[in-house]
Amino acid sequence: MALDGALEPIVPARPLTTTLSGKPDIAALESRIGHTFAQSGLLARALTHVSADKLRSRVDSYQRLEFLGDRVLGLTIAEMLYELFPGAEEGELSRRFSALVRKETCAEVARGWDVGPHLALGRGEKASARDSAGVLGDVCESILGAVFLDAGFDTARDLVRRAFGDRLNAPGVILDPKTALQEWAQGAGRAPPSYREVSRGGPAHKPVFVIAVDVEGFDGATAEGSSKRMGEQAAAALFAEKHNLAIAARRAAVAPNKSGVGA
Repeated sequence: MALDGALEPIVPARPLTTTLSGKPDIAALESRIGHTFAQSGLLARALTHVSADKLRSRVDSYQRLEFLGDRVLGLTIAEMLYELFPGAEEGELSRRFSALVRKETCAEVARGWDVGPHLALGRGEKASARDSAGVLGDVCESILGAVFLDAGFDTARDLVRRAFGDRLNAPGVILDPKTALQEWAQGAGRAPPSYREVSRGGPAHKPVFVIAVDVEGFDGATAEGSSKRMGEQAAAALFAEKHNLAIAARRAAVAPNKSGVGA
């Protein structure tokens, strides 16, 4: 692809001041990721939560890298799906795409890299934040963004293919609770589930969204998440559990080709 290096002139607006001092064996982390950083400050920033002590501003956290990495991930996953499922229609590709780029899937990749011990978190953060799907999903994307800036698009693209390839080659992709609930409602001849924000609270760096889901003819369910999207997923999962709907394990059923994409 012709995108390699296209954005290389883009540099952070201020010097990278975060460091990895005191964190366990960064070389081992780079080995698990599959990339040795020429600019170690990029990896440091990719691992820095907005709550980290002595952070000058939110710009110095992983948030900007997460924004960039999300786009790298989305483009690469879309390309892989297009190659791997030549007989799939747009709707099927979209469902698979949503399942593969969601925070929970990204968090699984980050756990495989074992990034938790390396995260720079504020002293007020609970230890459980190091295994939070929301935090780890963000960090996965921020690392992809950091690799993109450090070595260009092709290197970041190769990393996505290695990290997510096995998930694309699986017999099917587990649908996320929200998508699965929507398909169940459609199959039952009911209107699509509706979601509403009940409340929003918590500190700026750790918001809590309370989301309710309603389906015509059923008692609704209410759950919370660290973002509106994650709250909706949690509400859909709780709704399915509440009404004994076996939807969470549903899988998409389009056979891939034999090209070995992502292998």
